[in-house]
Amino acid sequence: MGFASNRNWMKFGLIGAAIVTAVAIGVAGLGALPSIARTADFKTAADYSNQTVAWNSCGTDLYCGQVVVPMDWAKPAGTTISLAVIYHRASAAKPLGSVIFNPGGPGASGYDFVKDSLSSLATAKLKANYNFVGFDPRGVQNSIPAVHCYVTSKNAASPKMDQFLYGDSGYPLGSTKDLAVTRLALKDFAESCAANTGPLLGHLDTISTAKDLDVIRAVMGDAKLNYLGYSYGTFIGANYAALFPTKVGKMVLDGAVDPTVADADQSLNQLKGFNLALNDYLDDCLTKTNCPFSGSVDAASAKIKTFLLGLETTPLFTQDHGRKLTVAMATAGIDMALYSKNYWTYLTAGFTAAFKGDGTTLQRLADYYNDRNSDGTYNSNEMEAFISTKCLDSREPSDTASMKKQNKRILAASSVMGRYWQYGGLSCAYWKYPVAKPLKSYAAKGSPTIVVIGTTGDPATPYQQAVNLANKVLSNATLITYKGEGHTAYGQGHACVDNAVDDFFVSGTLPAPNLTCQ
Repeated sequence: MGFASNRNWMKFGLIGAAIVTAVAIGVAGLGALPSIARTADFKTAADYSNQTVAWNSCGTDLYCGQVVVPMDWAKPAGTTISLAVIYHRASAAKPLGSVIFNPGGPGASGYDFVKDSLSSLATAKLKANYNFVGFDPRGVQNSIPAVHCYVTSKNAASPKMDQFLYGDSGYPLGSTKDLAVTRLALKDFAESCAANTGPLLGHLDTISTAKDLDVIRAVMGDAKLNYLGYSYGTFIGANYAALFPTKVGKMVLDGAVDPTVADADQSLNQLKGFNLALNDYLDDCLTKTNCPFSGSVDAASAKIKTFLLGLETTPLFTQDHGRKLTVAMATAGIDMALYSKNYWTYLTAGFTAAFKGDGTTLQRLADYYNDRNSDGTYNSNEMEAFISTKCLDSREPSDTASMKKQNKRILAASSVMGRYWQYGGLSCAYWKYPVAKPLKSYAAKGSPTIVVIGTTGDPATPYQQAVNLANKVLSNATLITYKGEGHTAYGQGHACVDNAVDDFFVSGTLPAPNLTCQ
């Protein structure tokens, strides 16, 4: 088995609007970032909000800079770090302000997404009326310093990262020897993160990021935060609203994470979401002439299960420099394709080829998910930053009894994928820094109405989490339901959703109560 498959780490991230090919897509280089503008000594939290940023032109109507924040918010006069921030200037003569955007992860680069994928970021109406702001949260990619574990720089090859993500222990799944190899791999990764990143590794929690977000709001000159968060970005937004409810302006949380759910339950719920998406894919595939499955959804699921079991002992040939498709690689590729219905055609191609002995397409889907290029380089530190943040925000119990109990729940939730989501408690068992103390409440009492969006077929953040966030967690929220497949809904051509969100941001009109779109 691939020892990395024991992690059950599934990103809460907005993955590109469409895959142009099944080959991993590279991200353009940044060029030099401007120097940090230190116009004052930073001794109090207020000092950071009053800083002046040196904005440099970095593209058509794009401006880049770095915003200084404390490494440790409990010690604002101590060590500082800087966040990479970019904004696209609105085309309207009198912009309504700024919308700060986060694409999820944790670990995804909002800076790179605004710089390189502006056309797919939001509707033309929203971009015309607002400056659109992207930022890399602390530790992510272009912020300084960034998390480094095995990938020591952007566009660097990392055989150790390959082994960590896709490696095979060489022993039967869940056996004593297999778990021993897994523990050693996770321990080495955690120690490498600590050695190569330094003390920042203890301050990558989402509460700290939410406090950073308030500094960016102030630097952009907005009295209230206008915010559009996708997936994990909704968790940042929920933390911000809880910390600064009276500073919330217009906030939209799409593909919502319920911040009150324990880590073990979060993992279980996400597995159920991916299982639902897989069944929906198979149901659709079986209606098409080129489908590599036949019969019922159950029969198709059984074929996938048999295929994955075979990979545990016999990795599959690929056309990529002698690499072979391991079970960890295959499950990552399958999960990648379930993020959007637009990707299902690549999943069909992947299964079709794999059943004939060629794992190349599934391997390339996995590489796309992990931001790996075909030459072995990695475009970003997204996976490393993701793990580092996750392990500070929450952890599953790692004692044997708790993990066995969780394994039973996982296996019951999915006969196909559950096998590869076991032993999740090991993921962060070797992290040297303690879990950040969570907020007591996420009700955000005193905030204006927050718009929450949930998609009924969302695999990564199952729909019920959006329902809970809007109706039970937040004290003042309204829910938009999109009946369909995929992870997140706004800006993907769903007119009902797009119009409701645009009207909310531009004119302040709240969506109709319990609005349902399809």
